[in-house]
Amino acid sequence: MAQLHYKNITIDYTSTGKGSAVVLLHGFLENQTMWHHLVPVLAAKYRVITIDLLGHGNTSCLGYVHTMEDQADMVHHVLHELKIRKSVLIGHSMGGYIALAFAECYPDNVKGLVLLNSTSRADSDERKQNRDRAIAAVKQNYTAFVRMSIANLFSEDNREKLADVIEQVKLEALKTPVQGIVAALEGMKIRNDREVLLHFGPYPIALILGKKDSVLPYEENCTQIENTRVALTTFPDGHMSHLENEKEVGQTLLSFLKSI
Repeated sequence: MAQLHYKNITIDYTSTGKGSAVVLLHGFLENQTMWHHLVPVLAAKYRVITIDLLGHGNTSCLGYVHTMEDQADMVHHVLHELKIRKSVLIGHSMGGYIALAFAECYPDNVKGLVLLNSTSRADSDERKQNRDRAIAAVKQNYTAFVRMSIANLFSEDNREKLADVIEQVKLEALKTPVQGIVAALEGMKIRNDREVLLHFGPYPIALILGKKDSVLPYEENCTQIENTRVALTTFPDGHMSHLENEKEVGQTLLSFLKSI
């Protein structure tokens, strides 16, 4: 792990391997340890960058609301410091929202985009209300909120099968400070709709979805790529494809990267 300074806070990141740059952006309540199985797979052929996003892992909070643009600016700063001009961004869930914000703010720095269990669409009114409920819940009982949230991300079939993995994810999630959780929820709630990028982005885009994703309903999520050239890969499980379908996700990403 390495660190750099940004706006009076420290950012934790890793850089592994050589070649074209691939940036892995984790999801809400996650941190860069989420990618430890995937990094060696990709780093055999590429330079892989992982970053603890604002208010997650070992990266400090910047404020009380972390917008997707705030996160994208921070990612851009890290890549600028590492002298990386163009990269493929792979974002899981919230990481996907950040990858899209990055693509909108810094289009010349994007070589390709992968949305992993993510969406280009803004929150519906119902989802915004759910974010507010989540903010209230985390302030009331932090540990219970984190433990329940993580369990729900995996498909029911996997909750027993992957019990050890889920426990590890929960332990990592519990390192996320309350301020980091609330700032992320506030930021996701007000994020812009970026579906237009799936239609007009001048770089290759892939979407990876889970059939039993309880966070982002599968059928609804497929409609955003109608009449686009976005490559869709579907797995049979939940919201955590990179852990539930680890090997297959690795292969899918390698073949996508090879095609660019």
